[in-house]
Amino acid sequence: MDVLTKVPVREQDAAARAKNFDEVCLGYNKEEAMEEATRCINCKNAQCVKGCPVAIDIPAFIEQVKLGNIEEAYQIISRSSALPAVCGRVCPQESQCEGKCIRGI
Repeated sequence: MDVLTKVPVREQDAAARAKNFDEVCLGYNKEEAMEEATRCINCKNAQCVKGCPVAIDIPAFIEQVKLGNIEEAYQIISRSSALPAVCGRVCPQESQCEGKCIRGI
């Protein structure tokens, strides 16, 4: 796997979504999430956390996803965010945590 290339997120087909109000972004399944998590290099001074307005422990979250411990990953996010599902939908991660990631710099 090329660590600079993101695992593409599955989306509803354009022809189908033009005729419904279902979710466009289908998200990752467990295997895709685990693969995407392997891109993290576990920085000692994680800049991604500094880019997060709710200061989620992103490295710990990613580590649990990488191990397949989805419930534990959820618990880590829940410590800092009362509404993780809402935040996950509206968060502009490209300019916040991902924008600070040294992997991309």
